[in-house]
Amino acid sequence: MSLIHEVKQILWVTTPHGDGIVLFIMDYGPQENTIFVVALEKDGVIKHYNSNDVRLCKNDTFNINKNV
Repeated sequence: MSLIHEVKQILWVTTPHGDGIVLFIMDYGPQENTIFVVALEKDGVIKHYNSNDVRLCKNDTFNINKNV
C-alpha cells in the first residue's frame, strides 16, 4: 500500500540540486525509501528525491542548523 502526504506547511530542504520546498512525501511501504517531491528554489523545477538525499535547511525557529 502506498501513501501520499501533502505537506501543508513550508518545509525547506537541501537536495543534491540545491534548496527547495517539499510539496509531497510518498511512502511505498517498508521495502522502499520514502520519496520527497521538491520544488527547487533556483528554477522552480520539481524533482523526486530518495529520503537519503534530502536534509532539512536551517530553521532558527526550531533551532536547526544548516549542514549539520
